[in-house]
Parts: sequence; structure tokens; C-alpha cells
Amino acid sequence: MENDAKKQYRKIIHIDMDAFYASVEQRDHPEYRGKALVVGGLPEGRGGVVATASYEARKFGVRSAMPSKKALQLCPHAIFIRPRFAAYKEVSQKIREIFSRYTDLIEPLSLDEAYLDVTEDKLGVGSAIEIAKQIKQAIKDELQLTASAGVSVNKFVAKIASDINKPDGLTFIGPSQIESFMEKLPVEKFHGVGKVTADKMKRMGLHTGADLKQLSEEEMTAAFGKPGRFYYQIVRGIDDRPVQPHRETKSMGAEDTFAYDLTTLDEMHAELDKIAATVVTRLEKYNLKGRTITLKIKYHDFRQITRNQSFAIPVGDMDTITATAKQLLLATQPENMRIRLLGISLSNFGDLPVKTKQDEPSEQLRLDL
Repeated sequence: MENDAKKQYRKIIHIDMDAFYASVEQRDHPEYRGKALVVGGLPEGRGGVVATASYEARKFGVRSAMPSKKALQLCPHAIFIRPRFAAYKEVSQKIREIFSRYTDLIEPLSLDEAYLDVTEDKLGVGSAIEIAKQIKQAIKDELQLTASAGVSVNKFVAKIASDINKPDGLTFIGPSQIESFMEKLPVEKFHGVGKVTADKMKRMGLHTGADLKQLSEEEMTAAFGKPGRFYYQIVRGIDDRPVQPHRETKSMGAEDTFAYDLTTLDEMHAELDKIAATVVTRLEKYNLKGRTITLKIKYHDFRQITRNQSFAIPVGDMDTITATAKQLLLATQPENMRIRLLGISLSNFGDLPVKTKQDEPSEQLRLDL
């Protein structure tokens, strides 16, 4: 980290709600309090996926994105419930209102986490640590929920810091601490380093930030491509990304994981009709139309593909979305396939050049909520 006493550092807070969906359910339903609670797909039938779990369930190894059947095996006494996204969104808006008392520079990452730039705060508190304490207390007093906060001079370190003392934690990593902290950090803890990349790093003998620091920027980019430059910078505490309060909506859609695999075209078409209806409702709410319609398919073996089609003018009507999704599905030759998930999304909302693209199959398993 640059050792410059005159340097003007930013004051960045990362707020991450603790087991958000599960905590809202335990708050609203006293019978769930103190119990192992799993929010997500139910384990019956083929089973769904865990969205989040209470800390009582996490003690047994239950984690987000885990198949619900495995969660049940790990924690047989767990209570499984489906998510109530409307309720979580309402709470998330109230949390955002608390943030806005201190700053307008708020970058939400999801319903339950956000970055705040409080370099200049509205109330003149001056201390980012004190602001984080006040926000945590307001969330506790007004919403009966707990949040963890990370405070530092950039987004990357603040996000890592918020995860250190969960739940209800507050961790400050100052400028003089950053490099030594990053050197001790295991590579799998670096935000943005997934399991595949972490495994590759370990095979190269790179287990901590200190190991990564031994590689030049050229060696990092040669080994990991474009992200290598980011890893090179972040292990040295360099992250100049601003907090972006008005992140542009890139896409909007909906998807569903089914209780049983779909095996007939009639079943698939029926589900696409339902998903398309949800998409149209969301588009109308935000008065959006898009030029690109994307179909997402996940098969029984978790293999995932996407197919898309672009139009010369923006679309958003039910007929076009449904017909296009079904046409894209048919092009994948779905007969005799077992489909676990279907999703439809629209993108390319701005005045961008029309581009038709067919994505390659992806093996990535991702939970989209």
C-alpha cells in the first residue's frame, strides 16, 4: 500500500445482512426462532437448492447453493420453507433508507448487501467506523435484524472485512494493515476467485496472498488472463473502483427450478408460458423493453446452456417473448432431454448495436434469485 501520509483515502463501508432471508423469516415467525431453518427449494421430489440458511442450520454444514436434499442429509431436523421475495424486497428498501441518512453514494449488490462511500457523510459524523456502528444499530432497533460491516479504504478490502466476524460483526482494516492482511489471506478467500481458479492457484503452489505477490503482473495475466491484472493489484491493496450509486440495469428476467425434470415439449412450453408472464410483469413495472431475449436451460446433470436472439427494435410483449423462447428451446432439440431449470431474460435495453450471439455451454452452477 502506498505509504503516503498526505494521501486522501476514501472511506468505504460494505454492509452485509446476516443470513438475510432466514433472519427475516425468524423475525416474522417466532416458531422458527432458534431453529435450523433453510430457505429455498424443498427437498421433496428431485429437490431444489438452498437460498440461505439460519446460523443454527449452518452449524451442520448447510450452505447457500447446496442441493436441498444434501442439506436435509446434513441437518435432518431442519425446517424447509420457500422464499418470500416480496417481503425481503420490502425490508431491503427500509435498509436502503437507513443508508441514505448518511450518504447518497450507495451501490447495492443484492437485496442484502451494499457498498457505501462515506468519505463525505451527510450528518458530518466524520468516522466511517462510527457510521457503520450507527447503521448496524439502526437496523437492529428499527428492523430487528443484524448486519455485519467491513470498513476500509476500498471496496475489495471492505467486502472481505465484512465477512470476518459474522454475524453482527464490525471489522476495520486501515491503510497500514492492508498489505499484511492480504498477504495472509488464503487465495480462496479473495472475492472473485472461484473454486476452479483457487484450485489452479494451489496447483501452482499459490496458497496465500503472499504467494500471489511473488508473481509479476505479466506472469499473473499469462496464468489467469485479464483477471490476473486485478489479482496483481488487489494483493497490493490497490482498488480504485468507485462506489456506483446508479448501476445500470443490464438484464431482467425470471427462472424456475422444477420439482421434477421436464421430459416433454408440452411440459416445457407450459413452464415457459409461466416464466414469460413473470418477466413481462417485471418489465412493465420498470417500463423496460429489450432487444435481446435469452433462454437459459439447465439439464438434470447440471450442464447449463444459454441461447439468445436479438431484434432491431426493443420488445417486451408476452407473445414475442413466449414465441422466441419456445423457438430457442426447439433449436436445442429438447426431445428426450431431462430439463431441471428454465429461465428467460431480456437485455440490451439501451441504444446499442444489435448483435446476435449463441453462447457456448457452461458448466457453472449459479443460484439466481
